[in-house]
Amino acid sequence: MTEVLRGKTALITGASSGLGVDFARQLAAYGCDLILVARRVERLQELQAEISALYGVSIDCRAMDLVEPDAPQRLYEQLQSAGRQVDILFNNAGRGLYGKLWTQPWDQLYHMLELDMVVLTQMTRLFAADMVARKFGYILQVASTGAFQPIPTYAAYAAAKSYVLSFGEALHYELRQTGVTCTVLCPGVTRTEFFEVAGQTPTLYQRSTMMDSATVARIGITAMLQGRSSVVVGWLNAIFALGTRLLPRQVSAAIAHRLFG
Repeated sequence: MTEVLRGKTALITGASSGLGVDFARQLAAYGCDLILVARRVERLQELQAEISALYGVSIDCRAMDLVEPDAPQRLYEQLQSAGRQVDILFNNAGRGLYGKLWTQPWDQLYHMLELDMVVLTQMTRLFAADMVARKFGYILQVASTGAFQPIPTYAAYAAAKSYVLSFGEALHYELRQTGVTCTVLCPGVTRTEFFEVAGQTPTLYQRSTMMDSATVARIGITAMLQGRSSVVVGWLNAIFALGTRLLPRQVSAAIAHRLFG
């Protein structure tokens, strides 16, 4: 199944840490050339050196803050000018913000919403058009199990991930018979920098259910290659996601608040 990736080019946003790093490592192991996008150029360069030494694939590092005005459009035009074709798009860049809504700084909240929804949508729109024209491509959107229920203290973040899930599954249907697929990856608690950036100390539930980033990345890549519209990572998370659909919304919110703090 992974042979289809050999010689293809994958663009990964948020590639300097967490899932982005593991997506890059695993795709390179399958023979995929990489375009890595993130703000922290030093980390990108370290990852480039590591992967190049192991797999010898082509790696193009692009240091860019995607929430800057027109950043997705500028990135697209830069790659077009360089003759770089994107066969696989990993919309992995994103962040969370913990706390009661009225205590969250507006600039941080705005940037989170723009990165998690607007940037993801624009990146998808730009690169999907070329994929459809070539009748080949894969798109993977990183959402969260938070997409399935309201989460107090993560109210805006969970709502943004609900958008990603709905958007990705609808796009998957739009893309039928085009040779392009869109898959939404919904991980639960994952061992990344998420909590440090969000400003939360993980709860007992979060610590006890935390999954390894490499495992989550592998499941996401497999689901993408299978052409699935979405995948919830981990059997416990899958049960929880299904259960929230059967409960009254306020009951679901109360449970989420107990578990996620």
